[in-house]
Amino acid sequence: MSHLRLISAAPIAAGSVRPSSTRIRRSWRNGLPYLESARAVLRELKPSDAAALFHAMSRRDVTRFISPPPITLRGFEEFLQWAQRERATGTHLCFGMIAPGTNLPVGIFQVRALEGGFRVSEWGFALAPEHWGTGLFVESARLALDFVFAELGVHRLEARAAIRNGRGNAALRKMGAVQEGVLRQSFFRNGEYMDQALWTILADDWLNHRREPTLPFH
Repeated sequence: MSHLRLISAAPIAAGSVRPSSTRIRRSWRNGLPYLESARAVLRELKPSDAAALFHAMSRRDVTRFISPPPITLRGFEEFLQWAQRERATGTHLCFGMIAPGTNLPVGIFQVRALEGGFRVSEWGFALAPEHWGTGLFVESARLALDFVFAELGVHRLEARAAIRNGRGNAALRKMGAVQEGVLRQSFFRNGEYMDQALWTILADDWLNHRREPTLPFH
């Protein structure tokens, strides 16, 4: 079965990850760590999260700029099982963004190894519309990116976003990503080909970005 395409549908935000540890480096293939800041939580998704994720990810506002997600609850259950198998192989991971005050996922971050282990990787994200503009995305993205660069050893992190996806492109720019070019007619959705922007964050870029004052996301 196909997985959710690694591409953005929503905003990003700010926080701090727990200190890097050798234990996490050795064990994440057995289960993703629980990451939290003062205002955000990321954790591994499990099959029992399928209903909440189905509700969060099935809205047109979310899906219009990503490859079609599963269209049934069973499809999301199979996706979550697939994600756990892929995590165990060490080639892909998927964190759930947890709604404040609950233990329910309202979005996801995916990271996929492209070459050299995770040295060159691709990431993507999606978030339920009711949480856009709340700061949850930026908080969660900082946790995810801290983990990606500190624990996975990523050197170059890529993302692709449809040019017409203004919110997704703004979110990537907010996190310090650099647009390297335009991939012409590289994404087919709803019967048409769309241009995509190719965005990258290098490990040194992220370290420099983390030193900058945090600004609110609009």
